[in-house]
Amino acid sequence: MTRKSTRRVFLVTGAAAGTAAVVGGAVISRRAAGTSETAVVEAGLTPTGPPMPERVLGRTGVQIPVFGLGGAGQTPLDKKGKEREAVALVEAALKLGIRHFDTAASYGESEFHLGMVLPPHRAKLFLSSKTDARDRDGALRELERSLKRLKTDHLDLWQMHHVSTNEDLDKIFGRDGAIHALDEAKQQKLVRFGGITGHHEPAIILEGLRRYDFDATLICVNAADKHHPRPFIPIVLPYTREKNIGVVAMKVPAYGRLFKPGALDGMHQAMGYT
Repeated sequence: MTRKSTRRVFLVTGAAAGTAAVVGGAVISRRAAGTSETAVVEAGLTPTGPPMPERVLGRTGVQIPVFGLGGAGQTPLDKKGKEREAVALVEAALKLGIRHFDTAASYGESEFHLGMVLPPHRAKLFLSSKTDARDRDGALRELERSLKRLKTDHLDLWQMHHVSTNEDLDKIFGRDGAIHALDEAKQQKLVRFGGITGHHEPAIILEGLRRYDFDATLICVNAADKHHPRPFIPIVLPYTREKNIGVVAMKVPAYGRLFKPGALDGMHQAMGYT
């Protein structure tokens, strides 16, 4: 079994949190509120102990566990030919008390795999997906496909995915931009809340938050942030606190490298995909 850490989403309020969830292909570990629990997927063990801590996701008013499951990275969720492993992982996450599942239209088989497990539990879940499209029509097509693959009639959170440049912003907020798809989807109750996500450029995310009344943002937050030349915490979080915008953190353990001596050779590994 592997203990490589995966892409992780972590709910933060005010400042970067000091704990992290580590999820491997066959083992899911949780350390929170002084507890340490491990569920072996193959054995189907149900953990005991106190419930997972929860936080309110900003102005959404929705209270969800501090740990969520990301739908890509070093998990089987987005991989072809990994149906059995993906289903086992999602089932184990549910047993651990995870109710926030994050995916994207561009995450390979992720939405399809989540749609195989989550529908019976949908009423108690917070389900988020994303669109890479920068235009209205393309975004609506991706939303339709996401809903179909996830087997749900709505998303709790739909986000503009991986926004990195001023050109991205200009397209999204242009005359035929994707932001109009978000407005329409909200009006049609296909989406409850809207968000924006980014990996590398906090100033771009901040500008996006200023241009539109987003409910949440998904950004990179971990212990290495203060050493990065473009840190998210001091640039984005003061504004999200002021406007009560929900913040979901990714890359919290940097694929586990933050916990391994000599595993990082630069900030690009701490805060990025690799």
